[in-house]
Amino acid sequence: MGIISWIILGLPAGATAGTLLPGRDPGGFIGTTLTGIAGAYAGGWISFRLLGRPVEKEFFALTTWGAAIGGSLVLLIGYRLLFGNSRD
Repeated sequence: MGIISWIILGLPAGATAGTLLPGRDPGGFIGTTLTGIAGAYAGGWISFRLLGRPVEKEFFALTTWGAAIGGSLVLLIGYRLLFGNSRD
């Protein structure tokens, strides 16, 4: 998959990660979306490099979506730990 595919995949992956984690995000919708895009790319990279399981070349493969949502969750948790909840 190319970078454009990871960006398109990152949008719903970030929204899904934001839905799965309760509470408000410090960056709001834009921060969650950017975290989702970075998380989708990071999830694919982690899946390939660290776990030895390359993601499928197909956009609608379950492993591709799992890696994108998993990476988004990891980055969103890290983002919340670093920047906290500034919109109380």
